[in-house]
Amino acid sequence: MSETRDVVSVERVIAAPADRIFDLLADPARHHDIDGSGSVRDAKAGPQRLVMGAQFGMAMHLGINYSMLNEIIEFDDGKRIAWQTRPSSSLQRRFFGGRIWRYELEPAEGGTLVRETWDISKEKGPIKGLLGIQKSKDHTRAAMEKTLANIAQLTEQ
Repeated sequence: MSETRDVVSVERVIAAPADRIFDLLADPARHHDIDGSGSVRDAKAGPQRLVMGAQFGMAMHLGINYSMLNEIIEFDDGKRIAWQTRPSSSLQRRFFGGRIWRYELEPAEGGTLVRETWDISKEKGPIKGLLGIQKSKDHTRAAMEKTLANIAQLTEQ
């Protein structure tokens, strides 16, 4: 695990090949299956398999229902995928959004080292100050650890 003011990362060795793990991450319809926060509901629009530049919508719930529009900003098939999130409303996008979710996969003894990163360095608006507080980081870190456990459960045999 590593942490800076705007970035939190967690990692875990998963006893599964990288391509199996990556295929799960690159399928937006499966994101609710891996989400450790309980806030991801369903993919709303987008491709069946993510690629560089792809956009996909996600129905979310955190106290209230809302939608996010995500864009793939980093993509190295089988190794790295990252998306940047923004509210689906164009008005809200002017003031909020920009956090990045990144997954990096590396060969490791016993399987694949999977690193998940939450990066709010590009977050817009006053919410960045709220997201940067330690309580939010602690909650996010715990949710990310659960996400990696979910990925392991779904991909290990």
